[in-house]
Amino acid sequence: MIRERKKLNFADYLKRTEQITERMLTSGWNEASSTIEPLSDIILGATEVVVTMDLPYVDPNAVQVNVIADDIIEVQAKTKHKIRLNDLGVKHRKGEFTLYHSVLHMPVPVNEEGMTHKLKRGILEIHLPRQT
Repeated sequence: MIRERKKLNFADYLKRTEQITERMLTSGWNEASSTIEPLSDIILGATEVVVTMDLPYVDPNAVQVNVIADDIIEVQAKTKHKIRLNDLGVKHRKGEFTLYHSVLHMPVPVNEEGMTHKLKRGILEIHLPRQT
């Protein structure tokens, strides 16, 4: 079965390009809300998408993973205590945060049912089944 790609009109294309550009130019740290975007990796498998994310100093019970749309997930994780950027080896910038926050666009549509996640030694691993 061959899936056809959805064609975007010009306005949708410009909006999507603007969103991607804005995401690339932001620093990943929001000083006003004390949040930082963690490092993440997306691995596309035959039957599932696996997302790994670095979340040091996070309580495993304080992790929230939400599927916002069939190709977008949001991850929030509260830290055990305030973390200074200096604690992570960042010398050129000062600040602190108490929350990790990330919105990730999946390369393919995923199902919320069957989603699993676990946090082990500061690494969050999320398994999302692909839509059929």
